[in-house]
Amino acid sequence: MTPRIRPTMLAALALSLVGALNGVGHAQAQPAAWPTKPIKYVVPFSPGGVSDGVARLVAQHLSDRLGQPVIIDNRPGVSGIVGTQAVARAPADGYTIMGGTITTHAVNPFFNKNLGYDPVKDFAPVNLVGMVSNVLVVPEGSRFNSVAQVIAELKAKPDSLTYGTAGPGTSQHLSGQLFQNITHTRMRQIVYKGGSQAIVDLVGGQIDMVFETVAAARPMIDGKRVKVLGVTAARRLPSLTGVPTLSEAGAPNFEMQSWQGVFAPAGTPKPVVDRLAREIAAIVAMPEVQEKLRGLGVEPDGRTSEAFTAFQQSEIAKWGKVIKDAAIQAE
Repeated sequence: MTPRIRPTMLAALALSLVGALNGVGHAQAQPAAWPTKPIKYVVPFSPGGVSDGVARLVAQHLSDRLGQPVIIDNRPGVSGIVGTQAVARAPADGYTIMGGTITTHAVNPFFNKNLGYDPVKDFAPVNLVGMVSNVLVVPEGSRFNSVAQVIAELKAKPDSLTYGTAGPGTSQHLSGQLFQNITHTRMRQIVYKGGSQAIVDLVGGQIDMVFETVAAARPMIDGKRVKVLGVTAARRLPSLTGVPTLSEAGAPNFEMQSWQGVFAPAGTPKPVVDRLAREIAAIVAMPEVQEKLRGLGVEPDGRTSEAFTAFQQSEIAKWGKVIKDAAIQAE
């Protein structure tokens, strides 16, 4: 005799089966645990610079917090373009991140027609680690003792003075260009393969001035081989007591700071980006990390994804206008 199944039993069985199937679907929809293998941290500049130092500091602590090695991969070349292109093309799986700067992620498009990547569309901003200020330095034996004297000389004799840079789009170049825009003066840019060679020539008297990062200029400042006329930040720097901002010294509203941030390839899962952003923000907030960042000439920041995205877009707009006003053409 065939057992009789009551309608209520059928309903219960159906609900149980639906629940089981939903459970399977839910389990399948869950993303795999992350991270389960080492993470590559690309630095698009040479070892030993500020970007490299920041990356190694962050990577050390990030590895501890994530429980996986975070491996530095230096890929220098062409104002950071080589390494940045590589990350733009990397799988968006959370296992490749990079150290991005004002050069790689704000101004390179204005200097290169065939950049090979889009700094906005191809990346997910993770964390703005910190800001980097420059200083306007002249040789110790220079006749200039103030920014006002430099401006007066350039007003009287346009193009009579030179400033050294590490190439188009670098913080030295942008600082010099903004200075000329604001003061309505002209001076000649002397391009070097690296900022260190510009400093050597500055000390030797071959060029008149350099807008160099604090970290790079510090040994020459401490050794009294150069004079500091002003800082490019909006506020005075505690590490340079008595040195005015360029805005205070004669270039009204001057503010130029390069920056160090972390980016992932566009399309990286949002939970992964959010986790990275939180962990790096926590790292940047650590007193010992802040001390080491400042030793590199980096003022800690720590803004995460959304705020960093807005900041990046504002930087692109700001420097796009400066470059356009200067009639600089992309190569």
